[in-house]
Amino acid sequence: MNDLVTTFAERGDLAHLALFLWASSASALAAFALRELTQSMRRFDDFVRELARFNERYGGP
Repeated sequence: MNDLVTTFAERGDLAHLALFLWASSASALAAFALRELTQSMRRFDDFVRELARFNERYGGP
């Protein structure tokens, strides 16, 4: 990674390096958030499914 930073610094493309790092971190954060959202939706679906089973078993007539 240091070689990459040195190459960019020597050529004067620090703005490109900063933009690349920002885009990479934003993409990683978006992927993490999407994964967490998917997991929470799965947990909620499991909860609703168990609630439906409970209602079938102990519900009314």
